[in-house]
Amino acid sequence: MKLREIQKIINAEVLTGEKHLDNEIETAFACDLMSDALTFKEDKTLLLTGLVNPHTIRTAEMMDIGAIVFVRGKKPDEATIKLAEEVDIVIMTTPNILFTCSGILFANGIKGAELSCR
Repeated sequence: MKLREIQKIINAEVLTGEKHLDNEIETAFACDLMSDALTFKEDKTLLLTGLVNPHTIRTAEMMDIGAIVFVRGKKPDEATIKLAEEVDIVIMTTPNILFTCSGILFANGIKGAELSCR
């Protein structure tokens, strides 16, 4: 599913990376602990989180995650937005809670990312 479609179905606002909205997403991973995000490795993955700080952007960059959705209407500060722009990561914000956002995506064909440490 394209990020553009994801934006619509979860009622998200795009904060950075508009030019990448035609990128495909196949899986999603939801967490608020960035150490948990380090436990998986799949391409075309979307990170869902309520943690809005530069550490989230750095973790996504390290894991080659091209898009992040901040849930519960959370918006990062300007420094975090600027960092996302610098490393070319799409960030969006949705008013949905993490559970609802995950459910919407799953119901629309996005699978959960597999853990790499099994």
